[in-house]
This record gives sequence, structure tokens and C-alpha cells, in this order.
Amino acid sequence: MSAKAPLFVVFIAAAVILTVGAASPAAAQQATDQGVVSALLQPLDAAEGGGGGAAGPAATAASSAAAPAPAQPIKIMLGGKESLTIKGFLSATYYAQDASFDGGFGNGQNAEWPTANYPSAKWFNGGDLRNTRLIMAFDGPETADGWKMGAYVEGDFFGGFNGAGAFSQQQATPRLRLAFTDLSKGGTTVRIGQFWSPFFGEVPESLSHIAFPLGYGSAGMLGWRFPGIFLYQKLTPKTAKTQMQLDLAAMEGSWNGPATGELNNQTFGNVGFRGQFDAKLNFSGKDGAGNAWHLYVAGHYDQKSLNGVGNAFPAQHGKTSLNGTGAEVGGGYKIGAFLIHGNIYTTKADGQNFAAITQFGDIKDTGGWLQLGYDFTKRWSAYVFYGEVNANRNDVLEWVGAAGRQKNEQEAGMVEWSLGQYQLGLEWLHDDLTLVNGTKLKGNQIALSTRFFL
Repeated sequence: MSAKAPLFVVFIAAAVILTVGAASPAAAQQATDQGVVSALLQPLDAAEGGGGGAAGPAATAASSAAAPAPAQPIKIMLGGKESLTIKGFLSATYYAQDASFDGGFGNGQNAEWPTANYPSAKWFNGGDLRNTRLIMAFDGPETADGWKMGAYVEGDFFGGFNGAGAFSQQQATPRLRLAFTDLSKGGTTVRIGQFWSPFFGEVPESLSHIAFPLGYGSAGMLGWRFPGIFLYQKLTPKTAKTQMQLDLAAMEGSWNGPATGELNNQTFGNVGFRGQFDAKLNFSGKDGAGNAWHLYVAGHYDQKSLNGVGNAFPAQHGKTSLNGTGAEVGGGYKIGAFLIHGNIYTTKADGQNFAAITQFGDIKDTGGWLQLGYDFTKRWSAYVFYGEVNANRNDVLEWVGAAGRQKNEQEAGMVEWSLGQYQLGLEWLHDDLTLVNGTKLKGNQIALSTRFFL
């Protein structure tokens, strides 16, 4: 661990404070009381940099007071009490980098770690609008016995570029992110479709890194969206001082081979009736001064068959199967104008959730991140971020090789100005990557970003 490791001690102390705060008055509003559309739209409002929230249908985000006022969504009445709500945001970033991040997902809005050191004074610049997002939520009728139904579709523009010619980078391709149906009654919601695994929890605030948040797959943040069946169950009444919710998910298996791409569902994670299983227990409320807090504990299990679909492959590294496991603790506390939030985790063989610096194999790793924010005024706020992941060196060497990623550290800072639905931010990101062979790669990004909520 680096000299910056004491930040994790600070986070652990914050988690203890949150636990103590469990006896304080509750602030969480039941998602079922808000209506299905309100619950469906929460992934936009609370996840992926939308104010430092936790993903889920009833997430109680300790979001910044400087977060933008929600835009009035476009609501189309379809007849009776049925409606279609259109929502989203426009995102634009102009950035400069002194290293290529293309192996760490890409440059610009999806930069996570550097893949090449450039000589000094070799900066390059560009623009990126791929975070731009469009959401459609269908609010269906309520049945006579109290069931409420809904559906949700979400997309952005990280589907690659149109071709490879001189003009391709100005023509980003849309991609499907989320698509699911909901059935809700009382404190129970059954969700079927593609949604975030419960392991996708707390999200750092950023205007540049939204679809690929700070630290995602690189410095302490993990989780991915999969097709599956999700159950969200309220465990406490609205009047409880501490709100509790249980999230359960059974999702399709996934891995990085042997067959990926156009030939779907042929990975080692798809063999037989194997799948992925996540569980998360959420706590939320307010302290005696009315400050909001939330805390969660999540676990993960899956199994991969290395013999593959059709039993066509031999054992790898003496193994015919891999058991993926993980545990995560995260949360946030909004104390007046001050925000502290983050998570810590440990996993084994969980590359499909972006663990081990997004590497696949029987690799153990530990990581976490912490972000501090402060609202100077209703319009001005600032954030600092630090995240770190340490993958087991011997595991990476065996399964990836000497060029595998052993350790990554990421720091970021942002000054943000907000005016209603409009946000403007100046952000700096620095990343230090250490490979198994001892090579050290460093990179910086400076970005000016804007976001406008529709």
C-alpha cells in the first residue's frame, strides 16, 4: 500500500459513524409511494456520477446540495393512467491528455488508466460527447389487486464509432445500457431484464466520467449490468428510524472467452445452468441534525467452467472451473455542505465485474475509493477523489503474464458550477499504473465538461 493508504482508514471511520447513525430519524421515501416511474428514473438521478448516489430502485443518495435541480421530464399520456416519460442529459467534454488511455477503455470520457508513457510536452486534445444519455420510462396501469407495472430503456453513445475514416470520431454509435420491466406492490419490486448488479454501488461525482466513473475497473469501483431477475424488498415501514432494503439478483454468467462478440453466450460463464448471484443489504436515514446517510453491504458468487460450452476446452492452469467471489462495503454521509462517500471491496476471479483492474483469471484483489465534496455556495462546489486497487502479483503473473496490471492508483479533483439543470466543471485526473514486470505508467487528463438535464 502507498503512503496514501490512510485514506482508507478515514473511510472505515466514516463507515463506523454511519453505523452509529443507524438509530437516527429516517429520511428515505419508499419508491413505491413515489410511483413506478419515479423508481425507474432513479438510476439516472442517483447512479453514475449523478450526485454521488447508490444505484437501485429505492436508493437514498447522500447527494450534493449543489446538484442540479431535476428537470421536468417530458411526459406523454398514452390513455387512461398510462404514460411515457422521456428523460436524459446532454454531456460534452473538451479534454487534454499527456498519455494514451486507450487500453484503459479509451481517451476522453472513458479514460481510466494509461497504456503508454509519452515524452514530456506531448499533450494531445479532443472533444467527447458519448456520455449523452436518453431514457424512456413507461408507467403502466395498476391492477385491481394493487400491482403496478412499468418498463424502462436507457442508452448512450459508447457503442464505438461509425467506421474508421477521417470523420468517424464525430459519429459516435448508440448502445443499449439498461432495459427491463418492473412489477411492484407495497414494498416489493420484481425486475426482469438488464440492470446493474447489486455489486455496482456507490458512484463518485464527476462531470467528465459518468458512464465510466472515476476508478471504474481501475481504482476501487466495480460492478456491471447483466440480464437477470432482480428482487428489491423493503424490510422496514416508512416510519422506521432506519430504512432497510434487501436487493437480490440472479444474472446470466459472463467471462472474457473463449467466444465473445457476435457469437453470444458462449463464454466460460455460460456453461450449463451456471450464473451469477448477488445480494446487498441497504441502510439509510438521517442523523439528529437532519443529515442524510446511507450504508450498504454486498456479496457476490459465480462459477465458470473452463471446459467451455460443449466441453471443448482443456483445463487451464490445472483448473477446470473457477469460483468467483466478492464482498463490498460502501456508503455516504452528507453533513451540511460536506460530503464523504466511497467503498472498499475484495474479490477473487471476478473480472466480469471489472475487478482486478479489469483482468480475467483466478486473481485476488482488494481496492477502494474515497471522495470528499464541499458546497461553498448553492452554485459552487468542489470534490477530491482517491482510489486504489492491488491485485495479487503471483495470480496476475500466472493468468495474465508479466505485462499484467498489478497496482493502480488514481487521483482526481473537480470544481463545479451549477445553475438549475446546467452544470459546468473543470476536472483533473492523474493515474499511476504498475505492471507485474515493474513498468510504471503515468497519465494526466485535464477536462472541461458540461451537463444539461433534459
